[in-house]
Parts: sequence; structure tokens; C-alpha cells
Amino acid sequence: MKRAIVTGATGMIASALIRNLISNNIEVYALCRPGEEKNDEFFKSPLVTAIDADISELKETAEKITEKCDVLYHFAWLGTFGGDRNAAYMQSDNIRYTLDAVTLAGKTGCECFVGAGSQAEYGETNEKLTPDTHANPVTGYGIAKYTSGKLSRLYASQLGIRHCWVRILSVFGQKGNPNSIIMSSLSKMLNGEYAPFTKAEQTWDFLHCDDAAQAFRLIGEKGRDGAVYPLGSGQPRQLCDYIKAMRDAVNPELKIGIGDLPYNENQVMYLAADISALQKDTGFAPSLSFEDGIRRTIDWMNSK
Repeated sequence: MKRAIVTGATGMIASALIRNLISNNIEVYALCRPGEEKNDEFFKSPLVTAIDADISELKETAEKITEKCDVLYHFAWLGTFGGDRNAAYMQSDNIRYTLDAVTLAGKTGCECFVGAGSQAEYGETNEKLTPDTHANPVTGYGIAKYTSGKLSRLYASQLGIRHCWVRILSVFGQKGNPNSIIMSSLSKMLNGEYAPFTKAEQTWDFLHCDDAAQAFRLIGEKGRDGAVYPLGSGQPRQLCDYIKAMRDAVNPELKIGIGDLPYNENQVMYLAADISALQKDTGFAPSLSFEDGIRRTIDWMNSK
């Protein structure tokens, strides 16, 4: 790979991917929402060309890309949090925008399209997630991601473009959602605040964004056409272990409230990825332990 396009370039995984790409001397066209602040250091790199491109104008963006590209990574998405996840019209728009991203890949000579899917495509399940696990999404977000994966695969095949779809589980790290359990808990702990939790008996699978970025790069280079890859660490642990690891990284003496809160209704108790197909096809293996990833995240939070 010599040159890639990344939509949604300022998001957590997309930003980590761009850092990974340029560290491997790969040129990047970074597509950002118009008016969005470009504070990341990578925007200063001569390997990165930032392009203002609204998600509704992806097809037209080809006119701003002057050189042939190899892979398009599609992260841009509307309505990722809160009530917007069930906003039917907004989520249906995302399906069309994903197809527009495939069109952009075709217009710019890309040989591969890699789409960012979600574990939400699987719906409510308590089994290890594999490429063949039955998908039964229950939210508008999950339905739109699932449909986007299927239709973009069909469209990419019509254009002769290799297609890979990545169903992302729980990724954390620099630029993570401040409302996520990792970022909100770390924020409270770093401020010396008491952090209440449920009994945290559920089994979860966390992956640091730098490892997720490495997986995405390898998928663009080596991923199998038509493949669906669940993305996690493949090494699930009980949530209470993750919480204690966060506490120990901040202050081992800090009191935390495991068991203070009730579980949410319909709480998922098991969420883990089987990454054996991803490993076989691309050679990917996580390089950061959860503890290492947390220390890296804390360093970033303290630097802000």
C-alpha cells in the first residue's frame, strides 16, 4: 500500500490508523467534516493531505484527490451515540453514504474497501463472536451497520474492489468517547473521585486503539475479499478485573464502588471476539496488554 483514504479522520480509531499509516510511510488523504478542528499532530505530516468533505458529499470528493489510491477506510458515520442510534432516517442515510464511499473508492482507483462495522450488528448474544455468528441487530445503528456491510460488499464486487468489513467491539484509548466506561471511569479516578460500578461480573473484550489501527492497516493490505472480521483482543476478562487494573494504574489506594449499582435491564454478560480468522488472514496479534493501553491512555489524558 502506497496511498490510502480515511473518512471520519478525526475519530479515535481513524486517527490511530492515520498515525499507523504514516509511520509505515503510507500517504493519507484524511477526510474531515468541514469546519472540524484539526488538532492532531499527524496533520502536520507531509504524508497527510486533509480534505474537508461532508459525509453527504463523498462521491464528489474524488475531484479533490489527484493521485491513485490503494485502500479506502470508511469510518464516517452519523448518529453514533444516544437516541440518534435509533433515528431511523439518519441511520438509513448512513447506508447510502457507505455506498458513496465505495463509489469514491472506485473513482480513485482503490483496490480495497475496508468498512468499520460494529458488534451491534450481532444483536443480543452471549457467545464468542466469529465471522459466522448469526447477526440479528436490534438497534437502528446495528441494522444500518449490518445493511451497509452487505450492500457495500455487493457494490464493491460489481466494481471489482476487494471488500472487508470489520465488526468492532470495545476499543478504547486516545480520543475515546468520554461517556464510555473506560474514559469516564479513568476521568473520575484521575480526579480522585469515587467511581461506582455494578458487580461487573460480565466478561468483556477491550482493545486499545493503536492495536485496532494495526489490525485495520493489515486488513487493507492482506484481508480476504468478502471477509467479515470481529475485532477485539481475543482475550476476554471479567469487567471487574479491568476496573481494578484501571484503579491500580491511577492509584492502588483509591476506593472504588464495585457492586454499588444495579445491572441495566437486558445487560449483556458476555462480549468477546474470536480473532482467529483475522490472525490467519493478516497475521494480526495485539501488541498491547490492557494495562499498557490504560497507561498510554492516562498519559494522553494528562497531556491535554
